[in-house]
Amino acid sequence: MSTILAHQLTQRFGPDLALDAVDLVLDKGEHLAVLGENGAGKTTLLRILATAARPSSGQLELFGLNAMRERRRLRALIGFVAHAPGLYPALSAAENLEFFGSLHGVGRARVAETLELVGLADVANRPAGRLSRGEQQRLAIGRAVLHDPRLLILDEPDASLDSGGADLLARVMHGRSAVLATHDHALANRLCQRTEVLRSGRSLGAGTRLRVVQ
Repeated sequence: MSTILAHQLTQRFGPDLALDAVDLVLDKGEHLAVLGENGAGKTTLLRILATAARPSSGQLELFGLNAMRERRRLRALIGFVAHAPGLYPALSAAENLEFFGSLHGVGRARVAETLELVGLADVANRPAGRLSRGEQQRLAIGRAVLHDPRLLILDEPDASLDSGGADLLARVMHGRSAVLATHDHALANRLCQRTEVLRSGRSLGAGTRLRVVQ
């Protein structure tokens, strides 16, 4: 059973076509990089895959379930890192994770473990609004993996990460299926087995791993 099976996903915003009949398959444990310029449709596609948005048309199955009908059930299986961190700035790093964890029945021991995983144990009590942009991104990644999801959807998570960010992404993606949108071909080559290139909302086809000369 595929983790993701998408057929003819299309998204319109008024007269604008943001995503044009995209097909996508992701197998269990596979990592896929979605590449493309700004405005290519990467964010639109990832929001649909994360069940954060509904497509205008097309079909999407996640873990064999109809994503349009089973959104609530599926969200427990998905970790999503969006463009904006979406944190509560007045709450500490730990409190942000504790709040999210309460929605999934995750206890404080798992919160402490996750803060350690993303390198924020030393700033656990600092308000999220006072964290650096890179630290905020680490916290958003921690929130995405806190409930141990089977699928990670990562929308340019490397854009604000500090040094060691690629190693962090490798750690959190390990053992999970993952879709990673990025502009960094070297990162895609390191972390993913396949690529999907979008241009103006259309897929240019899936490919094998990119080979990047350092």
